[in-house]
Amino acid sequence: MIALFAVVGSYWLVYQHGRSVERAEAEAASATRDSRDRLAEVLGERGARQEEQRRAAAHEEVRAHANEQRTIAEGAAAGADAVGQRLRDEAGKLAAAVGCPGTDTAAIARGQAATRAAMVLSDLLARADARAGELASAYDRARIAGLACEASYNALVKPAG
Repeated sequence: MIALFAVVGSYWLVYQHGRSVERAEAEAASATRDSRDRLAEVLGERGARQEEQRRAAAHEEVRAHANEQRTIAEGAAAGADAVGQRLRDEAGKLAAAVGCPGTDTAAIARGQAATRAAMVLSDLLARADARAGELASAYDRARIAGLACEASYNALVKPAG
């Protein structure tokens, strides 16, 4: 009977040893897997952080370029406004100077009609020039904003490399 207990006891001890070895191997495999998962997570976070920094830098570069372009366009518009104002001033002077001094009433009437026509044309020129300046300025702003948007989008979808 003692021999039977000894045999059963030895089988039990072998079984328990096998379970503990199996448990230790499973824990080692689990620890290795967890270590690899954590490493992959850290590398993924690092890559995502680098991509985010690349995108932010690209966006800042696009914003700075758009501001530079906007400043250039505003300077050009100011120059064009100054030239347009000189043109309007000259047209106003010309319209005021048109006339026909003299004693002939028909010539005086024709001169007054020419003066009115010149004033109307001068006013029309001034309005057209002002409106053209507004449209050109709006076009420049819209074009710069569109190009900045496109560049910003391209910087976002461009693969890191």
